Amino acid sequence: MIPAAVFDGSIESFLEPIRDLLADPSVSEIMLNGPEEIWVERQGRLSLTGSRFPSAGALAAALTNIAQYAGRTIGPASPILEAHLPDGSRVEAVLGPLAHGGPAVAIRRFGGAALTIGRLVASGSLTAEAARVLERAVAGRRNLVVSGGTGSGKTSLLGALSSFAPEGERIIVIEDTREIRLQRPHVVHLETRSADERGRGLVTIRDLLAATLRLRPDRIVVGEVRGPEAFDLIQAMNTGHGGSLTTVHANSPRDALRRLESLALLADAAMPLAALRAQVAAAVHVVVQVERAADGRRRVSAIEAVRGLMPDGEHAMAPLFRLDDAGRLVRARRKEQR
Repeated sequence: MIPAAVFDGSIESFLEPIRDLLADPSVSEIMLNGPEEIWVERQGRLSLTGSRFPSAGALAAALTNIAQYAGRTIGPASPILEAHLPDGSRVEAVLGPLAHGGPAVAIRRFGGAALTIGRLVASGSLTAEAARVLERAVAGRRNLVVSGGTGSGKTSLLGALSSFAPEGERIIVIEDTREIRLQRPHVVHLETRSADERGRGLVTIRDLLAATLRLRPDRIVVGEVRGPEAFDLIQAMNTGHGGSLTTVHANSPRDALRRLESLALLADAAMPLAALRAQVAAAVHVVVQVERAADGRRRVSAIEAVRGLMPDGEHAMAPLFRLDDAGRLVRARRKEQR
């Protein structure tokens, strides 16, 4: 195990070489390809910096301190780390020899004010009309899935949508690493836990979902569905837990439903695909697609309602908003249901 200094509660104590980058509000992500190659993202564009760590050992020691702060472990037996910094920024790290050339690290920053629907509309990422439709869906306890690729802004949009939930609700958030910033007063955050070096203490999203159902939630938010927990969430959505929100990696609203089906099949529930597809169609009401445009701007690219199943067994989708030829989000024509 890499020796670690005692964590003293300050970022400077273990990330001094990139302290200025962490303090720069224009930096949305910091990527380290080993100790000497450090990139940043600003407004969707990547650029190489002149910052560097003294050695791979110094970077690995910093990661050990981060793991200790987050109550996790990283080392030869556990070479992958998911954690967060005191300011809420998310850290994903992979040690060598899995990562050649030294530890590979990505720090997604969540500092500053939480993203709001107003800011999304002002930046052109969402229109006021589309925001009103989403407000009615969330307030009306419709189940929403935010779909998109890596770095497209799914988690930020999910947090912004939370502002539409009534203030009197109890919301339980389940994540691998805490990053969703819900804008409501009564929120319970639950985080998964990795197994220790002896394989003990593992707590998965499925475990937390089972516990959540007995914690009296008014609304369940799962930061990202990427495994068999999809089956449990679909069941919860169909058994009285309306207004649930989650994200999934997919390239289109229809692909998002198919991915939920594929992930739910990993639960080995011995349910025929046709029956599972019917449950997905009943559970999910709206899919919001987000993307990162060529200029680096993150935007909502489609909003579609799920209308059950068609006679051939495929999902019936009713586009509500789509991008026009000029790249503007506009209301879809009613005849576009498919």
